[in-house]
Amino acid sequence: MPTHPAYPVGLRLSGRRVLVLGGGTVAQRRLPALLAAGADVRLIAPEVTPSVQAMADAGEFVWERRGYRAGDLEGAWYALIATDDPEVNAAASAEAEERRVWCVRSDDAEAATAWTPATGRSDGVTVAVLTGRDPRRSAAVRDAVVEGLRDGTLGAPRHRDRVPGVALVGGGPGDPDLITVRGRRLLAEADVVIADRLGPRDLLDELPPHVEVIDAAKIPYGRGMAQEAINAALVGHARAGRSVVRLKGGDPYVFGRGKEEALALAEAGVAVTVVPGVTSAISVPAAVGIPVTHRGVAHEFTVVSGHLAPGDPRSLIDWPALAALRGTLVLLMAVEHAAAIAATLVAHGRPPHTPAAVVQEGTTAAQRRVDATLGTLARRIDEENVRPPAVIVIGDVVNAG
Repeated sequence: MPTHPAYPVGLRLSGRRVLVLGGGTVAQRRLPALLAAGADVRLIAPEVTPSVQAMADAGEFVWERRGYRAGDLEGAWYALIATDDPEVNAAASAEAEERRVWCVRSDDAEAATAWTPATGRSDGVTVAVLTGRDPRRSAAVRDAVVEGLRDGTLGAPRHRDRVPGVALVGGGPGDPDLITVRGRRLLAEADVVIADRLGPRDLLDELPPHVEVIDAAKIPYGRGMAQEAINAALVGHARAGRSVVRLKGGDPYVFGRGKEEALALAEAGVAVTVVPGVTSAISVPAAVGIPVTHRGVAHEFTVVSGHLAPGDPRSLIDWPALAALRGTLVLLMAVEHAAAIAATLVAHGRPPHTPAAVVQEGTTAAQRRVDATLGTLARRIDEENVRPPAVIVIGDVVNAG
């Protein structure tokens, strides 16, 4: 083992010759990164794996179907030696040393002049870890750092290339673990967070003290921040040079008024990024064991907003058409009008014995499920004092399995 540690450096191989000797699994693992770096790869091997051949057939590099010959290192900047013949590896390594070409050997790290670190990437950051003779430790450290960068638990905010703007982030149904990796990372980098009541509230506790949190809650049938005020806050903070996250429950484009906010930001000339979220329409039923589709039971599902009652002149929903469907019906924001909706569906042909379930505060610690039928739905909601947020599922999938 060398007494001195390896000197870490990032090689810029774009357009530069890289020689790969051997076409086995080692080459198969290393080639994608070399190609992604823009290297001019020349591979020499009598045989290669099917995956390596597919890359060669696609013209991603030049494959010479033969064994190593003296002189093959000429013009190379970097070499990967990975044949199954130790004598060939030693000869090629000696030529690399003579020609001053940095060389990695898969069979003998101590004889190599370069080592391949365990690498990972996240949002433009490359993590490379070397631990000498312990590659498993290298991989473990790499994985821990990359995972921290991806989920936001390891803070690494941008400084030089940071662009002010707004990210409309879908926070998922409530469980903080169900936010997307990208959403959590953007949240960790934010200067201002404008949060909905239905967003993953636990994540707000993880924000640094300097982050300004604005409550944009809309309490059902109660007070809340007006949409115009939310739009003005988004535009104002972004124009002041801040990185803003609009944290929403579920998905910002599923009954989340996300497009309204995106249009307001675009009109104001503010850069906007939309980060999809896990919608409660699918995830909340799944959390209590209800699939929205199931082979032999339901081949389609329909998601409907119930914030307006059937018959309301502002409603855009064709309730008679919905009643005629045989698949699953998922109702969001429908607790207040559940009685009218159920009566309308029954009146237009949906059997009153159709299974139904209400899931309140799904995926959170307060989650609970109330079972019913379409005919008893309103009574069960009243008996159990169900309050929003709740998802109503109607269809045979409620009893699936």
